[in-house]
Amino acid sequence: MSTTRRDSSTVHTGQPGQVAGATRYQIGEVAERVGLSLRTVRYYEEAGLLMTAGRTPGGFRLYGDESVDRLLVIKKMKSLGFTLDEMRSLLSVRDELAAPGVPDARRAELRDLLRTWVVLAEEKLATLRAQAGVAEDFVIGLHTDADRSA
Repeated sequence: MSTTRRDSSTVHTGQPGQVAGATRYQIGEVAERVGLSLRTVRYYEEAGLLMTAGRTPGGFRLYGDESVDRLLVIKKMKSLGFTLDEMRSLLSVRDELAAPGVPDARRAELRDLLRTWVVLAEEKLATLRAQAGVAEDFVIGLHTDADRSA
């Protein structure tokens, strides 16, 4: 059963770029779309990383496409080992860059910050690749041990 809800009422979302009247999703569908548990989606909302786009008349949370995109970014950051504070910081930079009317000087500062995030993400990726190499060597060694003991 789909929980997609089209809500054409004006909803204050608290997130830049959110369009009132756009498709709204209940939490279960959002969780399914991004591959997270309901509990995890609620956790990120409680941590201030995610805002709802409103509520149903019954009080259920509604999220927009912006929330789905935001959760996908959060999920990727989590897999690279970023902390909640780091996630909050990057999301803030992205939000400000997406906001209309940002002065050129500030936009340049934000782009520089974003480039710093690129470097941090690349460093974390390199660390994970090195760890994966160690893990692969370990598994190969275990296979060798298992084959020798047969």
